[in-house]
Amino acid sequence: MTHAAATVDQMRPPYPAERGLEVYNTKLGMWIFLASEVMFFAALIGAYIILRFGAPGEWAKPGIVLNIKITAFNTFLLICSSVSMVKAYASIQDGDQKKMRFWLLMTILGGATFVGIQIYEYIHLVEHGFTPSGVREGSELAALVANGTLPAATMGLYGSTFFTMTGFHGFHVTCGVISMTYLYLTKALPGKYTKQDYRGIETVGLYWHFVDLVWIILFTIVYLI
Repeated sequence: MTHAAATVDQMRPPYPAERGLEVYNTKLGMWIFLASEVMFFAALIGAYIILRFGAPGEWAKPGIVLNIKITAFNTFLLICSSVSMVKAYASIQDGDQKKMRFWLLMTILGGATFVGIQIYEYIHLVEHGFTPSGVREGSELAALVANGTLPAATMGLYGSTFFTMTGFHGFHVTCGVISMTYLYLTKALPGKYTKQDYRGIETVGLYWHFVDLVWIILFTIVYLI
């Protein structure tokens, strides 16, 4: 068996084989993992919606507490990183390793910048008194609660749900950046991905598109509504 044929076997089931899903094990495993992640984030988002609309009082307007403009830019950045991942995938499908490495690096940088901006946002929010337990006494936001600009009854729920959902998503993005960096250093740079075998790029790409989609939903319901 030639090297090319052996490589192709990594992407397709061996012949003869019974007809099945026609996906290799790593890709199937990622789909199963993402199915569990759908349930995880659906539970978080569902709990947020129930707590928000069932809360004993008015919910804080996002624009008063959160910096929507910088988060909108961060959202745009994450969407761009999803596009660059598509470009990396398309490049290695064409056998162009140079372009694949470039676009994968752009995806890594986009994801790392997203996490960096989110950390900056957290630091800024905590400095102004917004914490997972609500509003810190004596802070700038506590004054807004005192004068009625922010509702006192629901700030605790607002803080806990905000930091829980965005924090878990940020953790998933961080895991994606670490995974892509590992693949970049151990697989992409040494030229181990070929037109016949690009399983790592395809698999991590599925994960990356998923976290991008989840963030679009979170940004809409947390920052805009």
